[in-house]
Amino acid sequence: MSAPTTTTANTTDKNLDAACTAVATEIGRTDGKASLLLAFNGAVLAGLATLADTELSAPTRVLGALAITALGSASVLLLLVVRPHLGGQDHASFPYWARLAETEIHASMSSDTRTARIRILSGIAVAKFTRLRRAVDCILTALAFLALAALSPLL
Repeated sequence: MSAPTTTTANTTDKNLDAACTAVATEIGRTDGKASLLLAFNGAVLAGLATLADTELSAPTRVLGALAITALGSASVLLLLVVRPHLGGQDHASFPYWARLAETEIHASMSSDTRTARIRILSGIAVAKFTRLRRAVDCILTALAFLALAALSPLL
């Protein structure tokens, strides 16, 4: 009669472990994507800086300025993605444990904190993905402005 309970507990343990791993992996993915996009933004901004002394038409300058503003906004969002979260008020993460004495850490390990860790890490992941998504939208907007700026002398 105790086999179904043990099976359910084992399944729950496996699912909690898998969820912790999955959420931590997603956070790592956002950091990697943000790093690549930061490098892209830097390259585009460096390329635009080479045009600083070039005589451009007023519409081209305005569109270029809008593109630079959008890239700057994207860069800020991407920096916020890779910025470490050190809140640590959740009692289930290393920033919290860093403030505890060894005996307090040992005592805090007596309960299963995986559900709290999943909740906290999921919130961090959602915030990172939201900023990443907004940054991509800003980059796409900047690219549209740059395309219009490139075409403006032809119009």
